[in-house]
Amino acid sequence: MNKKNVNNLFEKFIDKKSLFKNKGILQASYHPDNILHRDNQIDQIANIIAPSLRNEKPSNLFIYGKTGTGKTLTTQYISNQMMEMAKKREIPLSIFYINCKLRRVADTEYRLIAQIAREFGKEIPPTGLPTDEVYNIFIKTLENKKQNLILILDEIDQLVSKAGDEIIYNLTRMNSELKNSKITIIGISNDLGFTNNLDPRVKSSLSEEEIVFPPYNAIQIQHILKERAKEAFIEGAVGDGVIEKCAAYAAREHGDARRALELLRVAGEIAERNSKELIVINNIDEAEDKIERDRFIDIVVTQPKQFHATLYSIFQVLSKSKGQIYTGEVYEYYKEICNEIGLRPLTQRRVSDIIGELDMLGLINAKVISHGRFGRTREIKLLLNPTLKAKILNILKEDLF
Repeated sequence: MNKKNVNNLFEKFIDKKSLFKNKGILQASYHPDNILHRDNQIDQIANIIAPSLRNEKPSNLFIYGKTGTGKTLTTQYISNQMMEMAKKREIPLSIFYINCKLRRVADTEYRLIAQIAREFGKEIPPTGLPTDEVYNIFIKTLENKKQNLILILDEIDQLVSKAGDEIIYNLTRMNSELKNSKITIIGISNDLGFTNNLDPRVKSSLSEEEIVFPPYNAIQIQHILKERAKEAFIEGAVGDGVIEKCAAYAAREHGDARRALELLRVAGEIAERNSKELIVINNIDEAEDKIERDRFIDIVVTQPKQFHATLYSIFQVLSKSKGQIYTGEVYEYYKEICNEIGLRPLTQRRVSDIIGELDMLGLINAKVISHGRFGRTREIKLLLNPTLKAKILNILKEDLF
């Protein structure tokens, strides 16, 4: 396509009437003024952290539930309300939100503490200082502020898998060193079994209070979609049955409202790309196929190198076998890969944990098999179609070799 044709395409796109009035309303980053079907959870969280408005230390809180159940949205909604109140009443309070899935922010203890210190305006280099010194800078800064700090660690399980659980223990124990300030941790996780693997000291200090976010049902998701669609699309853009189909897909995926909103947005983009004036049910099916492909690619790209080495080992061992494979076979191949690329190998137990996480992400099926007094292993199958497997294999090769 030459330059002239591309310009014509852009001209037509600009002049064409859009189905969208405000596409951002259907995106994960959008924060609505009203959180639907989460009144009970809002009340629970607000009651637990309200003491910080009287300059008291609230209990540490652990929030868990499956993806798309409104955990982050609800927590940030309450945080914003609380900060408005604190500013209005001149209450010494800070609330920091950190997404632990971001490598540059929370893949080591140093980076996390440095990021928290930066939130207070301190300039900390990306590397170079001893971790203890970064802790001291942070503690001194917080003491000078003389305030309550609520630290929201979203996807806290990702932080622990990368940096270990000692960091959570250090943060919760820091209050014993503070005289003028207090720290409260709110951990958010999609992994319902996350706390089971924590050191007992860490578990008891983190999970002083726990709240479970249940999945949305199909009717609740329909309500959420209808409210967002009113603002996101022009009148008459959404065809009969589209909202219901989106909600049915999402209810099947454990009540994931975020996925339902994404489906509706992508369906609108597909209809618009095909110069249609109405989003129809077939567009939902097309959107489902597209999202499924993109989702697995995104999952793999954002995982650390140890995950890549483990998944690559699974691919290679499976390619040489006729059926299921087991953790021990994967671990032997994984050690060879680590030796080849200069990566420090993890223990077999930790690799087994990673295999469990790959199962949770939907990339593989890893069924735990008990051999009685001889211990347990995982029976592993791949869940990816051949086209997607080939794409992911290329990503893994580029990262590892």
